[in-house]
Amino acid sequence: MDDNSVLVEIKNIAVKTGGLNNINLTIREHEQWAILGKSGSGKTTLAHALTGKHFYSGEINYSFPSSLNNNGIALIEQQHRFKNLSNTSDFYYQQRFNSSDADNSITVSQALTEYTKEVTGAETVRRWIELLHLTPLLQEPLIQLSNGENKRLQLAEALLSDPALLILDNPFIGLDTEGRKTLHKIIDDITARNIHVILITTPQELPDCITHIGLLENSSLTTFTKSQYYTYINARTAEFNNQVLDKEQLKRISKPEETNFTYAIKMKNVSIQYGEKKILDNINWEVKKGECWSISGANGAGKSTLLSLVTADNPQAYANEIYLFDKPRGKGESIWDIKRKIGYVSPELHLFFEQHNTSFSVIASGLFDTIGLFRQINEEQQEQVETWIKLLQLTPLTLKPLFQLSLGQQRMVLLARALVKNPPLLILDEPCQGLDEEQSEYFKTVIDQLCSHFDTTLLYVSHYEKDIPACVSRYLKLAKGRQVN
Repeated sequence: MDDNSVLVEIKNIAVKTGGLNNINLTIREHEQWAILGKSGSGKTTLAHALTGKHFYSGEINYSFPSSLNNNGIALIEQQHRFKNLSNTSDFYYQQRFNSSDADNSITVSQALTEYTKEVTGAETVRRWIELLHLTPLLQEPLIQLSNGENKRLQLAEALLSDPALLILDNPFIGLDTEGRKTLHKIIDDITARNIHVILITTPQELPDCITHIGLLENSSLTTFTKSQYYTYINARTAEFNNQVLDKEQLKRISKPEETNFTYAIKMKNVSIQYGEKKILDNINWEVKKGECWSISGANGAGKSTLLSLVTADNPQAYANEIYLFDKPRGKGESIWDIKRKIGYVSPELHLFFEQHNTSFSVIASGLFDTIGLFRQINEEQQEQVETWIKLLQLTPLTLKPLFQLSLGQQRMVLLARALVKNPPLLILDEPCQGLDEEQSEYFKTVIDQLCSHFDTTLLYVSHYEKDIPACVSRYLKLAKGRQVN
């Protein structure tokens, strides 16, 4: 087969709702592509057009030769959606922490059964399961998998369909350092097995196998070899400019209502267990008012479970000695009493909003700690929401439904939701996940200013050291549910 054989040819593609215009791209055999661009530039829209999930004008032609697999294209989405044993997919956030709901969730093994029926040879199944480090997870309920574990399951499901072309939409998001290294090796191994990839990613996450780059800017696509791209980026010295924080808008933010406490959090000998599996093991931890903490650890180390005890989403909090804002848990306070003092964002929070929710209503829902806005807001609350919309530069997105936004835009809206009531405690779980570099730098500036001006207590989770704001000076690291010194 000629190395110049065309596999995919895109001619004059346009997606009106996705902001793409006159996109042209030719992918040849032995080429492995990465698609880069700022948040909202249309990367996911292009992936959906390639797989027929978006209406488009123009032409897309595929010419997969017989030497490749014949099952076409597989797309690995940013989020893994699945059904439970009751055949429903309407999950609520706290379900992952409830053992009874975990019993209603299918296991990794059950999830893979659907895909293994069509696969010829048990050796093929075993090879992918082992390569993706899924063997220890086969009996785990899907609802309790970490981000990294879920991503490996998505890869297994896609690879068992034996595709000729695999499109991965931001697969490195939410993975720890070792997880990202592992995924780099896996993608390199996949391409070595004659599977072509299109990788939607960031410039910081380009596996060795990538040979060509497509850069989406201003609704159009510019193509490079990898070496040409690095030359181009190095020459653009004046392109990146940090946005300036509007200090006048910051002055309009009202102080937190309740700041009369010494300790935001105290945990004494806290342990969490599901069946025989221990998730947290003898945690002793104190967070004083105004302290800014980084919480780190590998995927599955127990970080999300730890945070769920603070946000009142985990019922096992009542079986442990935990104090929030100087008060012991289980002494009459409601979940809403606790949430009122906390602003929170998680990597999967956007999945629980109804599709009709506009960006404005999502941000406003943070005033009431609800997943959606179910009441009228008054004039003062309206001003609060508008202040944060301006601060985070979200005005053009105000009336757009959340589900129509890019991942980065969704994250900025959810960050505004977490900040809108200026709570005394902020819990930010991978807040820069999906943001481009400019958005991340600006958001960190906002957090630094907020914590400085209002003595805000901060719990900050990130797998990237560069994403941690300067105000962080305290560190908690978890490994297999235990504190690491």
